[in-house]
Amino acid sequence: MADWISAVSRFRMYPTPAQQDALIDQCRHARSVWNLALEQWSMWTRDKGPTPRFPEQCRQLTEARAVFGWLRAGSNTVQQQALRDFDQAVKSFYAGTHRRPTWRKAGLHEGFRIVGAQAIRIEQVSRKWAQVLVPKVGWVRFRTSRAIPAAKSYRVTRDRAGRWHLAFAAIPEPIRASGAGRIVGVDRGVAVSAALSTGELLSCPGFSDRELERLKHLQRRLARCRPGSNRRLRGKMAIAKLYARARDRLKDWAEKVSTDLARRFDVIRVEDLHIPHMTRRPKPKPDPERPGAYLPNRRRAKARLNRGILANGWGALVRRLEQKAPGRVEKVRPAYTSQTCSVCGHCTPENRKSQAVFRCVACGHQAHADANAATNIAAGRAVGARRETPVRVSPKREPQHATSA
Repeated sequence: MADWISAVSRFRMYPTPAQQDALIDQCRHARSVWNLALEQWSMWTRDKGPTPRFPEQCRQLTEARAVFGWLRAGSNTVQQQALRDFDQAVKSFYAGTHRRPTWRKAGLHEGFRIVGAQAIRIEQVSRKWAQVLVPKVGWVRFRTSRAIPAAKSYRVTRDRAGRWHLAFAAIPEPIRASGAGRIVGVDRGVAVSAALSTGELLSCPGFSDRELERLKHLQRRLARCRPGSNRRLRGKMAIAKLYARARDRLKDWAEKVSTDLARRFDVIRVEDLHIPHMTRRPKPKPDPERPGAYLPNRRRAKARLNRGILANGWGALVRRLEQKAPGRVEKVRPAYTSQTCSVCGHCTPENRKSQAVFRCVACGHQAHADANAATNIAAGRAVGARRETPVRVSPKREPQHATSA
């Protein structure tokens, strides 16, 4: 669901305190209905019949609304749409396109969707403000930072920092290529977020020094709070606001950089990195001499590297590039692009003098290490043997079939 929301037109909502309570109730109803449907689906066994599907669950919902007042106080549209969303999630799971549906938790999955005629009840109040009629809530204001798309559904969400958003299911049109035939390579790193083959070095903004100090102070104070207390709740909200601010900076940086690259270049080449695998925690190393004990596995160092990778928005940048420039993003095998000279093609670990300095031991070419790797990515250059230059194939050799794509 997060990937889908990032590709739609999203606006910031500003409900009143009374409207916030009503929206929270709607989120609670949608979450409860989803979890009940998931419970029914999870109870299936081979000796039992098929679990109820969407039409039967709608009839059960009608009976439940007649019995339970808290459920009847909510919107029938919101609750039925939660059942429809779950039915679609099950179909996507069986089709192999999505993962298994999971439980929705309070404070983490706060949102509901409106589809149909009620989704078009939108009014433009002024140049910067508009309002939407949410069932059982009323007219809620939102800021029009861009033109409102013509969509048939929208989703209301609340993040961990307590901010409300309105997302319309209308994907923007892709950005047209410049037509100049320009190719760029993008090397993603930790010290430098994105290095281009043109020599540009881009850095993703993160926490400032002052924010890091405040974050450390809030985390220490949160550790002393009693579980379930109001003081702990306020501390968690303050920490969530800091993380939300950093996350907004990352998204803003990824949006601006991806838009700039999609407009300037016709072909964008990036490394084919498997970020979920790269950010996994290391496996424990059992001590053979002491049963039940473990050897050091550099877990803390790997955790710091994982935070650096995630904080630089590697996945967000490529994901937005693929959405804004479909068919123009090519993924290159990343093997030894940082050790290969972009001038002569010589590959050896001795070429990489440090994190930022690249100097070829064969031809003496010197450049920024990340910019040199980006040039290799732009050329689609990668080698398959360590400490060796690419093998030169004789022109007299007959063409061979490719063994892999």
